[in-house]
Amino acid sequence: MNTGDIVWILVSSALVWLMTPGLALFYGGLANRNFASNTVFLSVIVLGIAPLVWVICGYSLAFSGHGLLIGNFKHFLLHGLTYNHSTFGLHIPDAAYMLFQGMFAIITVAIITGSVVGRMNLKAMLLFIPLWLILVYAPLAHMVWGGGILQRMGALDFAGGDVVHISSGISGLTLAILVGRRHRFSSETDTPDNMSNVLIGAALLWFGWFGFNSGSALTINATAILAFINTNIAAAAALTTWFLLDFIKTGKARISAALSGGLVGLVVITPAAGFVTPSSAIIMGILVAPIVYYLADFLQTKFKYDDTLDAFNFHGIGGIVGGILTALFATKDYHGILATGSLKQLGIQLLAIIITIALAAGMTTLIAKLINLWLPLRIPADIERKGIDHELHGEYISMLSSPQFNQHVRAKQKL
Repeated sequence: MNTGDIVWILVSSALVWLMTPGLALFYGGLANRNFASNTVFLSVIVLGIAPLVWVICGYSLAFSGHGLLIGNFKHFLLHGLTYNHSTFGLHIPDAAYMLFQGMFAIITVAIITGSVVGRMNLKAMLLFIPLWLILVYAPLAHMVWGGGILQRMGALDFAGGDVVHISSGISGLTLAILVGRRHRFSSETDTPDNMSNVLIGAALLWFGWFGFNSGSALTINATAILAFINTNIAAAAALTTWFLLDFIKTGKARISAALSGGLVGLVVITPAAGFVTPSSAIIMGILVAPIVYYLADFLQTKFKYDDTLDAFNFHGIGGIVGGILTALFATKDYHGILATGSLKQLGIQLLAIIITIALAAGMTTLIAKLINLWLPLRIPADIERKGIDHELHGEYISMLSSPQFNQHVRAKQKL
C-alpha cells in the first residue's frame, strides 16, 4: 500500500461527492421557478439512497466475481472487504477503491433526474433510483471496470464515458419519453431562474471533475497528471467554442451558454482523460461543442422529446462523442486510429456504446413499466400546473417563487 495514493484517492472521493451538490445547484439554477426546489431535492435524496445501495449490494455486484455481465453477492454489506491490502493489484486497499467507485454511482443517477424534474411522481422516482443502480449501473460498472465483457474486449473508458454519461443520458431520455412532456404555459419560460446558482454549481462540478478523472488513475503518477491537464483544457476549449457558436447565433454573451459548453467538454474528455495528449484534448473540446450544440437542437425539434435540463443532450450525446473520439485520438499504447492507423479500437468503442445504450434504454423501460403497475409515473396535471414546489415541497430555491414574496409584491402594487 502507498500512503500518498491512499490520500489522493480519499481526496478524489470527496471531490466526486461534491459534484452532486454542484449538480443540484446547476440544475436548480437552470430550472423553472415552479420546480427548482424539486430539482435540487432529487439530487439531495440521491445523496442518501445511492450510498446505501452501493454498500448493501452495488459494490459487490459491480466488483466481485468473474461474470461477463455482472458480479455476485460475495461482498454483500461489504462482507470480506479488505482495509489494508488490494485484491486488484492496486496501491490502495479495496475499501478505498469501493469508496471512490461509490461516488460515481451517486452522481450518475443524479444526472438522470434532470430529464424529468417537475413532473415525475416522487414516490415513483424513489423506487426508480435503487432499482436503476442495481439493474443498470452495477452491471455496466462490472462490464467496463470489474472484469466483465467490455473490459475483456478492450473498451476504453478511463473515468465513465459509458458507465456514467451515456448510461445516465440514455436513461434520462428514456424516462422523459415514458413520463411525457411538460405542460406549457405562456407565462413561463425555460430561461435560467438563478444564474448565481448555475455558476456556483458549474464551478463545483468542474472542480470535482478533477477528482473524477485524475483520481481514476488510482495512483499519483504521470497518468493522473495527464488526466488532470486534459480535463481542464478540454473543458476550456469546449466552453470557448460553445460560447462563440451561441454568440454568433443569438447575439448575446450568455453565462449559461459558456458554462454549458464547459460541462460538455468535461463530459467528452471523461472516457479519454488518461489515454490522449493535451493537444488531442483541446481538439476533442472544440469538436464536441458544435456537435452537441446543433445535434441536440435538431433532435429535440424533430422528435419533440422533453429533456428538461439536457441530461441526454449533454451527457448522452457528449458521452457518445467522447467514446468515439477516444478511439480516434488515443495514443499508440491504447491503439488509437491516428496513432496506429487501425480501426479495430473504433469498432470496440462503437460496440461498447451500443451495448451501453441497449442496456440503459431497455432496463430503464422495464423498471419504469414495473413501477407504473403500482404507481403512476407522473404527478397529476393540476399539481404540475400549480407548481410541484408549492404542492409537494413547500420550500423555494428562488425567492421570486415564494408565495410570501408574491403576496408582498401584490401588496406593494396596491399602495
